[in-house]
Amino acid sequence: MTALPSLNALRAFDAAGRRLSFRAAADEMGVTQGAVAQQVRQLEADLGIALFDRVPKGLVLTSAGRRYHKRIADAFSDLRAATAELKPEPGKVTISVTPTFASKWLIPNLPDFSEKHPEIDLRILATEKVSSFHSDGIDLAIRQGEPPFGAALNATLLFEQDVIAVAAPKLVESEQPSFGPQALSRLPKVHDTHDLWPKLLAELGLSDQNKRGLRLSQTALAVDAAVSGQGVALVSRFLVSGDIEAGNLSEICTLHDVSTQDFYLLSLRRSTPNAAIETVISWLTSRAKNVD
Repeated sequence: MTALPSLNALRAFDAAGRRLSFRAAADEMGVTQGAVAQQVRQLEADLGIALFDRVPKGLVLTSAGRRYHKRIADAFSDLRAATAELKPEPGKVTISVTPTFASKWLIPNLPDFSEKHPEIDLRILATEKVSSFHSDGIDLAIRQGEPPFGAALNATLLFEQDVIAVAAPKLVESEQPSFGPQALSRLPKVHDTHDLWPKLLAELGLSDQNKRGLRLSQTALAVDAAVSGQGVALVSRFLVSGDIEAGNLSEICTLHDVSTQDFYLLSLRRSTPNAAIETVISWLTSRAKNVD
């Protein structure tokens, strides 16, 4: 039987391969940078092959290193998943959401959850990347998309895509009292990565007479810009229902037939139910139904 490399060396290689930096890997592992570098050098010596190219700005995996790292990373992911199934942390639930969903809907609703379920430690992983249930250790994810999402996942519809144009009341005051869709062509616009403005203007048969506007990387930033009066933003209704109710934003019109990219709550199909996860699922679905 082929002797396996040391577990510490494999852990150091796994961390360095993900971080592409001995210093960052050392911070993750709680050891010195020199210790990580030594473990990786010893692993390379044992294997008789270079796993990294050392470059001025950090590390680059060699072709052999990339292949090996994928297998090692998958193995550690399986180990973590197996351990978590045997020894789960009671009362802890980690949910992966986009930064926009976190800031515009989930966080404003958390006081209700904390009041009703103080025994549950709900942890939020806000990222634009698609998180892995196994390697990232998440229990739930909320993603915009279209089923099916995979045989191993349960998918529950939370919010249908319902895009509306919104602006600060002061921005549209000059267009009152006969404000109409044509005014949209004259007003400044706030764009995000979804780039929905061309679809709305085409739907209304309008051209963009006002080229001035912001281009932002996240919908949450577009909402903030609209609230501050910098332009009209196109967003999902449920994300701005609170701002509309508070008078921070005014709804101008709806964009029909945008896409089928609705918002879904995803969870793993489990043979043994987890009470804390089921409680969070129940709260999310109930809370979503109460949104106007």
